Amino acid sequence: MSSHVWCHGPLCHTYSTTDRVRGSKGSKVLRTRKIKWYDRDYSTFYQYFCSNGCYNDFANKYVEQVIRIAPRTEPLETRIEDPKKETTKHQWGSYTRTIINKLDESNNIG
Repeated sequence: MSSHVWCHGPLCHTYSTTDRVRGSKGSKVLRTRKIKWYDRDYSTFYQYFCSNGCYNDFANKYVEQVIRIAPRTEPLETRIEDPKKETTKHQWGSYTRTIINKLDESNNIG
């Protein structure tokens, strides 16, 4: 595999930054950024996009196509214990927070 990939942002080549300028005098172009490829055990979007802006451009352009790959037809749920309210008092007043604990379902697989 190559040691780099090109940014997948559909507008990457249109952004006016000096690191995108390529070519000889009289025939300059703005070019998509090159991204160093790191061989990892996991994949992240940083392997394919030079910035969050390019990632957002890609996501906004192709979101409907991506959703068609794996549509969500039902909501996902995580089992929790009954929420508990905890009040903390101190010399400046008090505040209440709600504690939500997830149930460990790792033993219930299969």
